[in-house]
Amino acid sequence: MRRIELVEVGPRDGLQNESLIVSTADKVALVGRALAAGVRRIEVASFVNPRRVPQMADAETVIAALPDRDDAIYVGLVLNVRGAKRALLTKVDELGAVCVASDSFAMRNQGQTSAESVQSARDIIALAKAAGRSAQVTIGAAFGCPFEGFVSPDHVVAMAVELAKSGPREIALADTIGVAVPAEVTALVTRVRAAVPDMPIRCHFHDTRNTGLANVWAAVEAGATTIDASLGGLGGCPFAPGAAGNVSTEDVQYLLERSGIATGVDLDMLIDANRWFTTVMGKPLPSMVARAGAFPSANQSEQ
Repeated sequence: MRRIELVEVGPRDGLQNESLIVSTADKVALVGRALAAGVRRIEVASFVNPRRVPQMADAETVIAALPDRDDAIYVGLVLNVRGAKRALLTKVDELGAVCVASDSFAMRNQGQTSAESVQSARDIIALAKAAGRSAQVTIGAAFGCPFEGFVSPDHVVAMAVELAKSGPREIALADTIGVAVPAEVTALVTRVRAAVPDMPIRCHFHDTRNTGLANVWAAVEAGATTIDASLGGLGGCPFAPGAAGNVSTEDVQYLLERSGIATGVDLDMLIDANRWFTTVMGKPLPSMVARAGAFPSANQSEQ
């Protein structure tokens, strides 16, 4: 059976744009519930300026409180070398570097041009490797920019080729503002895989325009090996207007497992985690599967 890895990004991307400041204890509990459900790679925090992203002000405290587990990978997102050095003082297993496919968004997100963000990502990868840690990199706004609109696939492919020279664990293509449609996902994943054939591809989708799950399927069909998802479907970017929530971990698990693709993640435990997290956030979460329930239900069996 084919297997797709799910990376839980709820503790970072799911929360960073929320006005309710979630307690350190609840962030740690969220990671614990993801681990209990079978997720083994979790984006636990970002090392950014707390004045710009107040939700991540307790990054070091959260990471210090996480359980030490040989079977789990804790990812810390970093936007620059300063953030990378902060992260390397903690026990994070992997640094997640970010570069951006448009100058306008790169300047707002990181204070750099697109080209400068690629070089910064390469520097972060080198720092992680020198410290004996893993590193991966995400190309943000790979399918469209909130300020410039169209992003050239040629530019994204060229970025991937340059990034691959530094030997990251993988390259991710991120639809930061949720504008992609499946045909575009198929085309870009196919082109990037052809350009860097030895590099695993991860994909990161937002469901802003109700195409998120369809885009997940297109990415998987095109050969992506890892998918980011957020418990309950929370998410957004403070620097990208209109960036609604990530694809929900529950919905992605249901889509893949019911299609005969293993994830190693337990849906019932995700739904239980969703119900708990709803009380933490004080509002319903976007996930459709958590509302409707698994199929077949626990008291039914497949014919």
